Amino acid sequence: MSEVIPRRAQALVDEALGDTRVVLVNGARQAGKSTLTRLATADRTGTTVRLLDDPTVLRAAQDDPASFVDHSGLMVIDEIQLAPELLRPIKLKVDLDPRPGQFILTGSSRVLALRTLPDALPGRMEIIELWPFSQGELGREPDDFVDAAFRHGDTLDRSSSLRRRDYLERAVAGGFPEAVRRTPRRRAAFFDSYLSTLIERDVLELSSIERRGDMFKLLTLLAGRAAHLLVPGTLAGQVGLSRSTLVRYLELLSSVFLIKSVPAWSTNLTQRAVGTSKLALVDTGVACHLIGQDAARLGEPGGAAGQIVENFVLMELARQLTWAEQRASLFHFRTKDGVEVDGVLQTPDGRVVGIEVKAGASVRTEDLRGLRHLARLLGDRFVAGYVLYTGQQTLSFGDRIRALPLDALWTVSP
Repeated sequence: MSEVIPRRAQALVDEALGDTRVVLVNGARQAGKSTLTRLATADRTGTTVRLLDDPTVLRAAQDDPASFVDHSGLMVIDEIQLAPELLRPIKLKVDLDPRPGQFILTGSSRVLALRTLPDALPGRMEIIELWPFSQGELGREPDDFVDAAFRHGDTLDRSSSLRRRDYLERAVAGGFPEAVRRTPRRRAAFFDSYLSTLIERDVLELSSIERRGDMFKLLTLLAGRAAHLLVPGTLAGQVGLSRSTLVRYLELLSSVFLIKSVPAWSTNLTQRAVGTSKLALVDTGVACHLIGQDAARLGEPGGAAGQIVENFVLMELARQLTWAEQRASLFHFRTKDGVEVDGVLQTPDGRVVGIEVKAGASVRTEDLRGLRHLARLLGDRFVAGYVLYTGQQTLSFGDRIRALPLDALWTVSP
């Protein structure tokens, strides 16, 4: 893991610099933003780099922001959330000079969520989200399931050599560069340090929290509810917080890229969909660390394999959607009668691919119930339904529905 692993987001940064004045690379701490920007600017002469983690550089930015951003060529400002007062002089500079490719900003908090944000850059800034490594990036695989599913419908085919334990090992490692290169024992030390830094520093930059212990308690509770419906009222009672405080804490955890909510999907053809979002942790390595389960424990009876594997798949899809040629949004579907589909991908023109996730190596008839319901509901708009499971072969289950080995997510080509 000592070599630099290419990131799919680099092409997005290169493209954005060609027609956009300011590019913001936003993502979790330790996801590789600094490395990405270094690679993206390696062949650009006259690039100025400012690292706001350096206290002296940060002080200069805060004391004289207008002079700080005055430059020719391209300027990279790392961890922009540490000095949001730079955004106003950046806006003024790019308004006076509309050339593309003037700034790359990086942030480990959602910059637009900063309480001290003076002004955004509408129409002047493109935001590119960088997630921890995808499985395709780690294995130099195509990573194009989203495009392949919409382009080829239910004709995708894949035979795999991976087994259930292999997928659980991948989920436990997660995708943070520092975590995947470590042994399991050293990985635990990284996660401990990572979470402490995130709560003690990044969360406090966004908002004051009354009791930090409550945030850690909430995080552990959320990890145990990964891939479940996100019901703030219920969570508030379990963690001993008011509902309003719980909602604010959830927003903070989302802003620092620890959790993601997957909205409920509905259509005007039905009024029975439950509108509650589903919770996902951005990195399953962090989730497994918080619940204290390694691959062996996950796979035992009573282990959390089902929800962790589902979370794993949802976040692989979320990563792919940032670079897929086919624009689509990620949802989940659940009716009041309990008919559900774990993941729903919908294009702007209304076409849908349904995805059911199974941690087991076999597929039962009841596992197909949600996909078949969705197919009847949508008719021709239903492109295909896939059960992603830990078995090794592709199986057909009738019109537009089939089971695929889970690694089809990162191995199939469009």
